[in-house]
Amino acid sequence: MALPELALKLQRRLQREAAAAAAEEEEEEGPPQAEPRAPAARDPEPDLPGRAPPGSADAELSAQLTRRLHINAGAARPRRCRVFHPYSEFPELSRRLVKDLENRFKLYDSGRDGFIDLMELKLMMEKLGAPQTHLGLKNMIKEVDEDFDGRLSFREFLLIFHKAAAGELEEDSGLMALAKLSEIDVAQEGVKGAKDFFEAKVQALSCASKFEAELKAEQDERKQEEEKRRIRQAAFRELKAAFST
Repeated sequence: MALPELALKLQRRLQREAAAAAAEEEEEEGPPQAEPRAPAARDPEPDLPGRAPPGSADAELSAQLTRRLHINAGAARPRRCRVFHPYSEFPELSRRLVKDLENRFKLYDSGRDGFIDLMELKLMMEKLGAPQTHLGLKNMIKEVDEDFDGRLSFREFLLIFHKAAAGELEEDSGLMALAKLSEIDVAQEGVKGAKDFFEAKVQALSCASKFEAELKAEQDERKQEEEKRRIRQAAFRELKAAFST
């Protein structure tokens, strides 16, 4: 079943359940008392399709599904973005690193719209020496695409490095390749900032070495667990053969 059909069915079901709950509450409370009518009443708010009742517990889910339908239909209104504070939302990233990543983000944002779309991401991965297939690029965006608009905002771009530092990315994934290959560019520092550049480079290499060491430790631990499991399985087979003879 297509996503729009599934979303519409879910919304209709939520509306029926909300109407039934409201009817039960009216029966329990008894007939409503007449109230004086206000002299000047505002026009009722238009009933939007697929809109959930205000008190419904599933209102948020219904709103998300409705926006998803509008996005698919190309009729979604742009949301008013809240103020984004990268240093407070990603405290594990240094201010210098955030600035360097912001410069890299702007470098590949050829449309100057504050987003990196599929083609811009394709160009970025090619420049970094890790080209991806069309499906691979879509999966990269999908993994950090919080608003389902099919492109990367700067916050979602920083989220890649947050996930990499937290060990939440697959080792052979495109996002991990992007995180590893996105290093400090000496061309952006210039001769005047050579000292700062090399200090930042040493710090970046140190962080990368620590990150790789942690990954290697996890891989060694998994190998040891697999070896122990193979030994237990072999011992079990020997014991089973001894009882069967």
